[in-house]
Amino acid sequence: MTGKGKVYIIGAGPGDPGLITLRGVRCLQEADVVVYDYLVNPEILRHTRDGAERIYAGKQGGAHTLSQEAINELLVRKAGEGAIVARLKGGDPFVFGRGGEEAEALHGAGIPFEVVPGVSSAVAVPAYAGIPLTHRGYTSTVAFVTGHEDPEKGKSELDWPTLAGIGTLVFLMGVKNLPGIAENLIRSGKDPETPAALIRRGTTPDQETLTGTLGTIAEMADRRQFAPPAILVVGGVAGLRGWLNWYETKPLFGRGIVVTRPEAQTEELSELLGAKGARVIAFPVIRIEPPESWETLDRAIDALAEYHWIVFTSANGVAFFFRRLKARGRDIRDLKGLRIATIGPATAAALESHSLRVDLVPEEFVSEGVVRAFAGEDLKGRRVLIPRAQEARDVIPEGLRDLGARVDCAAAYRTVRSDRQRSELEPLLAAGKVDAITFTSPSTVRCFLEIMGPDFRPPEGVRIACIGPVTVRAARKAGLAVDILQERYTIPDLVEAIAAHFRQAPPGDGQG
Repeated sequence: MTGKGKVYIIGAGPGDPGLITLRGVRCLQEADVVVYDYLVNPEILRHTRDGAERIYAGKQGGAHTLSQEAINELLVRKAGEGAIVARLKGGDPFVFGRGGEEAEALHGAGIPFEVVPGVSSAVAVPAYAGIPLTHRGYTSTVAFVTGHEDPEKGKSELDWPTLAGIGTLVFLMGVKNLPGIAENLIRSGKDPETPAALIRRGTTPDQETLTGTLGTIAEMADRRQFAPPAILVVGGVAGLRGWLNWYETKPLFGRGIVVTRPEAQTEELSELLGAKGARVIAFPVIRIEPPESWETLDRAIDALAEYHWIVFTSANGVAFFFRRLKARGRDIRDLKGLRIATIGPATAAALESHSLRVDLVPEEFVSEGVVRAFAGEDLKGRRVLIPRAQEARDVIPEGLRDLGARVDCAAAYRTVRSDRQRSELEPLLAAGKVDAITFTSPSTVRCFLEIMGPDFRPPEGVRIACIGPVTVRAARKAGLAVDILQERYTIPDLVEAIAAHFRQAPPGDGQG
């Protein structure tokens, strides 16, 4: 790289990866180098482009990977070499984030920079705890205060009498100094009975909220060994949490759900689980790759005009079929006159994204359902193409042949074990951080047990959730007890079944 680069100082938001701004994502996608902090959710780093250099510059509990001066020098040096640098900081970079210091260093070095505001934890974390910072019935004043300053030191810059008169106080990073904060506010006239809340790991499925009063919150935090990172809210609005606690009452809040699907296909399941409050644990045990040979699929593509039906049994089959169709210099016009069947709505949706209408979707989304759906069709002498996994059950081809069809199966992709290791999941299981393990195909069951060992049995209380009877049979055959299954074999219905299983009274408020 030559010439002078640029630095984007980006607010990553408070923890929930969905709270980064669209502008922040676009800047990340552009960056050659990403310098990120401890409080940045690793999920956000997925927005970086392939090949981008990632540099961790986190600070945790006083342990600094890089000093602030070293971070400033790093930004100047990388941009000076011509790189586009994304400086990714938790919350908002200009709210107790030292973003101003970094911007000053860049300005002094003549490095172009832009600031991308983020959703500040000072606002988002109380919101996720059900605490509005202002409310017409309580207060119209709010102050944000750093809790890092030692309230007992003689040179304190905090005006405690003024702070005591403000309706809502939000202290960031104040756990260690909590007794001093409470003492100074009470001494300056704040009513010790003022509601107070301490929120740890806010906006994430690990969020924990402790409520009490200004006079009791420090003792309660000490008794609970309430560790940072946490935010303290003091004010009458903290008492509204009892009615407005929306996040921690989600049906899967705090539940650790393991997703074993291929990484490229986890988005829908992970988003639906996350929307119900789950802590999603991505543990993809399989990868979807091209078949060992394209021979059978190429032969079928070259003879598309001779087929009457094409049957897709998975979204993977759709993706790889069209990828190969394009590689052969063909497009959807070559499917003219072909009737199309799919095993279920998800596969049908994948086809509809190619502007193709599906003629047949069975009522039961399994191979046997596909065969039954064809029972009313005249298949005698008709040619049927099934682009599918290299290794797959023969229920559909054999069933269609029994109905008189001439069936060709073409290998469009294959499923292989991922490189994930048992050691990645074992500590979470041992720590009780896993509540359920999901399987969406027999191959996820097989590869999961290849990784974890054939004798693996989940700890007591860890549930097994499966989609579809074929996956259920594979899990049971492997010795796993299936606890959660559903009538409709779709990802949304799997999530609903998991939520129904774990649905319970809202968790306690952390009191007493």
